[in-house]
Amino acid sequence: MAKPTSAQVAAWAVACLVLPAAVRAVDYPLVDTGQEICYGNAGRMDYPAAGRLFYGQDAQYAGASPSYRDNGDGTVGDLVTGLMWQKDPGDKVTWAQAVTGAATCRLGGHDDWRLPSIKELYSLVDFSGVTGFGEGSTVPFISTDYFVQRLGNTSAGERFIDAQTWSATQYVGTTMGGNETVFGVNFIDGRIKGYPKYRPGPSRRQGHRLHARYVRGNAAYGRNDLVDNGDGTVTDRATGLMWQQADDGAARDWQGALACAEGLELAGYGDWRLPNAKELQSIVDYMRAPDVTGSPAIDPVFSTTEIRDPAGSPGQYPNFWTSTTHLDGPTPGGSAVYVCFGKAQGVMRGRLLDVHGAGAQRSDPKAGNRDDYPTYHGPQGDVRYVFNYVRCVRGGMAAPRLGASAEAAAKASAAERRLASARPPGGNGRPGAGPGRQGGPPSFDQIDANGDGRISRAEFRGPPEHFTRFDRNRDGSLSRDELPQGPPPGRR
Repeated sequence: MAKPTSAQVAAWAVACLVLPAAVRAVDYPLVDTGQEICYGNAGRMDYPAAGRLFYGQDAQYAGASPSYRDNGDGTVGDLVTGLMWQKDPGDKVTWAQAVTGAATCRLGGHDDWRLPSIKELYSLVDFSGVTGFGEGSTVPFISTDYFVQRLGNTSAGERFIDAQTWSATQYVGTTMGGNETVFGVNFIDGRIKGYPKYRPGPSRRQGHRLHARYVRGNAAYGRNDLVDNGDGTVTDRATGLMWQQADDGAARDWQGALACAEGLELAGYGDWRLPNAKELQSIVDYMRAPDVTGSPAIDPVFSTTEIRDPAGSPGQYPNFWTSTTHLDGPTPGGSAVYVCFGKAQGVMRGRLLDVHGAGAQRSDPKAGNRDDYPTYHGPQGDVRYVFNYVRCVRGGMAAPRLGASAEAAAKASAAERRLASARPPGGNGRPGAGPGRQGGPPSFDQIDANGDGRISRAEFRGPPEHFTRFDRNRDGSLSRDELPQGPPPGRR
């Protein structure tokens, strides 16, 4: 894409002044991700110029900025989407309780509350959030100026990221080898995953508990209105976005994906870009899944390359890159968001499973050696491809942003200072990590590279048979209780 002229920038600036009217012209207005800082493969960077590495990322395109109103009665109005939200989701509940609770909710004097769809709930995500290492270094992926967002109760044995929120969107398939599953958003680590309705156990009927944040208004929100333009593009009249109809069948790292999108010429247009996280998630069809419909989780008006999964089985579909950086893990800025249009697979107990559901949103490292992937990461052994696919977009509310606002820059700098102060000297960047005992084994926190409170097979430093021996409950990961505090077997 050519660098915008001063006249174009001025025109876009004028358009932004009347943005509320433009937003009201569509039924499914997408709220900007809130990301104004640019990142390379390993951290923050200056805004790249057109034609340079990393040009075209999320921060360089401004959308409809989040805009809320606290109504003073426990509700918050979203001035972009037209939705009204419950300010404080309260204590965790089962999914069944979340559904029935909406029907009886009378907050603010309204009787038409509902449990939000996953697309409604995702509209609240703010990707200026930072997962951090716990209270004090975490910036939630939701505006805490308007919404109450708790962390997980670590004193009760939860991880600090265990503060997920239910949606009303049930997965049409199953996860973890047969679990009934509902999609939810984690506003502490910035992800969409499918969560089991019930906790594991003999009866499988003890309800899993997450938060529930109710919504009302704009019942059309999240519904696509797709039109095949007959020229290799598809327009969604609900969002105002135009999409590349078919991917090109090539897997790329994040920088390659950005360059591919910025260089695309299609149907007479040269202003294509890599979609941000909210734009790409907007075209997920949550009524579709490979194991149920034999298709990717997207309307069949689109064409999607079929791939083989890491076990060599056909019928899988790619993850697709977004332009949005994910500030998560020991190197915030080193990963970017992707959306799963096929099964969101991972390895559990040695089996490759759909662990989070087609339509999940996770993230991968932005770069790596192609021969080193796929690998498996985290407590559910998430498949990391790193080389993902591209579906380009144009139009909508996107306008060039030439630099971060002073407020965004100050917020990012403050988050970086908190992260630095929470990272002990000599540690690996995880909470409580330190230089370990002289001559002794590494601590739990040193091994737990992603800081999620569990040690996966990929993170474990030792022979595979030791991992199997320590994993007493056979869930495919090690808790603090399971990891021995001393030399491994045979070395005592």
